[in-house]
Amino acid sequence: MFEKLRKSKLMFWSLELLIISAFVFVLTKINFLFAPVGTFFSTLFAPVLIAGFLYYLLNPMVNLLMKLKLKRIYSILIVFILLILAIVWLSLSFIPSLVNQISALATNMPTLVKNTQAWLTDISNLPMFKDLDITKYIEQLNLSYGDIIQQFLSGLSSGLGSVVGTIASTTMTIFTVPFILFYMLKDSDKLVPNIKRFFPEGRRAQIVELLGQMNQTLANYISGQAIECVFVGTFTFLGYLIIGVDYAFLFGVIAGLTNLIPYLGPYLGLAPAFLVTVFDSPFQALLCGVVVLVVQQLDGNIIYPNVIGKSLQIHPLTIILVLLVAGNISGLLGIFLGIPLYAVCKTIVAFVVKVVREDYAHQNDQNDQDDKFKVTFDEQSENHLKND
Repeated sequence: MFEKLRKSKLMFWSLELLIISAFVFVLTKINFLFAPVGTFFSTLFAPVLIAGFLYYLLNPMVNLLMKLKLKRIYSILIVFILLILAIVWLSLSFIPSLVNQISALATNMPTLVKNTQAWLTDISNLPMFKDLDITKYIEQLNLSYGDIIQQFLSGLSSGLGSVVGTIASTTMTIFTVPFILFYMLKDSDKLVPNIKRFFPEGRRAQIVELLGQMNQTLANYISGQAIECVFVGTFTFLGYLIIGVDYAFLFGVIAGLTNLIPYLGPYLGLAPAFLVTVFDSPFQALLCGVVVLVVQQLDGNIIYPNVIGKSLQIHPLTIILVLLVAGNISGLLGIFLGIPLYAVCKTIVAFVVKVVREDYAHQNDQNDQDDKFKVTFDEQSENHLKND
């Protein structure tokens, strides 16, 4: 009985989980030893993340140029030149317009605040709110534009050290990302063979298949999201421009960026345009909602099925739960990265389950063949004994 228990899978996995739990417990007691490692990875996280995002956007272009009989290094150089030209064009064409609209919105902020106060005052005059002193609550909110600026400058001066640190970190990221991206594009085909060497010979083909599926999942998601953001941002801007919304370009950019957040992004992208227009022209605010609705319908029925499709196969409820958990753990970064990380983890788990089932089925087939061989051998032995 003890021998059977010792060879059972339940005992094996129980011991594995116990060993892993003990290992994790020990690591929590000596975590101070890993602080430099954490600092190392946190320093590289932003450059590697940005370079990885650009890699999945630019690698298809490199592969396309290589199909035209160009060497990989020349293809990479051409793509880098195109990337630099695109950045210069954006800097000269779009960023000044964006900065001007942000400045104009900041300049008109006192007017927007006054319109909000007037709207709240009108609401307070309605019979249903006659017992509610909204004016007192407005005063408690301290919506004075001068006080807001003063609080902002005070916070800026007190956090000057962190601002300098952020500027230094951003500068280092800008200079390191091109080098990381270059070597990602140049040596990406060497990654899989190097990883494959660390696994047993019999599992190498499966590891290559798994890495291919993970790469395809990330490529579909990142390239698809980039196309979606450009589409949503462009057509939201055009829609706002047609209905005469101020700061249409700024709100279009916001709509494109927030579209990275599944399901919740369209509402977050609509909020600034709605808040700016609703107190001055409720009908225009309603038209903003119509524009976003039309753009999202086009995106959901035409763009998303063709550029991302059903490759992720994640239920909407699962996406919402992942966003809540990831946002609570890592804030805005978790919201943006939660879905692709979940998709990769799902790919790994599905592949491992598939491999385990195949191994189990193969083992059963092998056992059946052994049993058939044993029965045949026993029958032949009995026949020989009878003949003797």
